[in-house]
Amino acid sequence: MDNRTLETLRAVYLTAEDLRVAASILYNAYHDDPYFIDVLGQQDQAQYEQKLRAAIREELNELWQQEQPLIGLFDDERLIGVACVITQQVPLGEARYWHWRLKMVLGTGWKATQSLMEKESCILEHLPSDKCGILQFIALTPNEQNKGYGARLIQAVLSWCDEQPKLDGIGVFVTHPKHHAVFAQQGFMSIAKVNIGKVDGEILFYNKQKAATQR
Repeated sequence: MDNRTLETLRAVYLTAEDLRVAASILYNAYHDDPYFIDVLGQQDQAQYEQKLRAAIREELNELWQQEQPLIGLFDDERLIGVACVITQQVPLGEARYWHWRLKMVLGTGWKATQSLMEKESCILEHLPSDKCGILQFIALTPNEQNKGYGARLIQAVLSWCDEQPKLDGIGVFVTHPKHHAVFAQQGFMSIAKVNIGKVDGEILFYNKQKAATQR
């Protein structure tokens, strides 16, 4: 990164006006994600893409309405990265609100909605306490990848986590070794190897208290 980029890069909470661009960034980033391909089915490409857009849109809207942290990485006024956290202050997994279920079923189908809830339940089972968040989404625009911005975005999430007195840490489900390496460099530790649907992956966890003692 040049000095100009370092000076203009900032991580802030998203506003309602940012959600459309955020959804587009997430859609592009998760288009080829093994988990979504498994859950939504890719036999019909157009149908898959429609369901993926719906899944991202409904989850993003739900996070916004529940006042969960939606963090954007901006270069000047341009949104280049998004990270979305959900805490257990909101019912997750099989306890998801009925209105979320209804909207998700209409957009993705019942089987996909059930799979999304099962994924959350699996993650929750392995987290060390009920005071942990889950990193639902994290993504950069395609032309801003491999520049170290991903680490900057993760650091913004962890800074937010460190400031939350009622949060013990953050978990994330990863399927790609490259993503595992990036999170590990920022202090995440593997706590479980899991199979969700037909996809193998790991649950990584950032332990806030442990990280503080290592600084």
